[in-house]
Amino acid sequence: MEPSNFRRSFANACAKAKVRKVHVHATRKTRASLLVALDVHPRVAMQILRHSQISVTMNIYSEVSSEETRKALKRLGEQLDS
Repeated sequence: MEPSNFRRSFANACAKAKVRKVHVHATRKTRASLLVALDVHPRVAMQILRHSQISVTMNIYSEVSSEETRKALKRLGEQLDS
């Protein structure tokens, strides 16, 4: 499939689903961030995203929310207190 045809089909699917138009590439970052939020092992996320290096998955594509960071720090504190 031609990239321009795919982008057009994706834009049409967004319109049909009544979601805001996003670039196709943005869905890769969203998928990576969702996998991180679901505590999927980084190597598994790397395979799902078909990256050859884990650093690409973790440093470029995935973003951790502030809420997730707070939860992780809370869990760490609980472990240190016990």
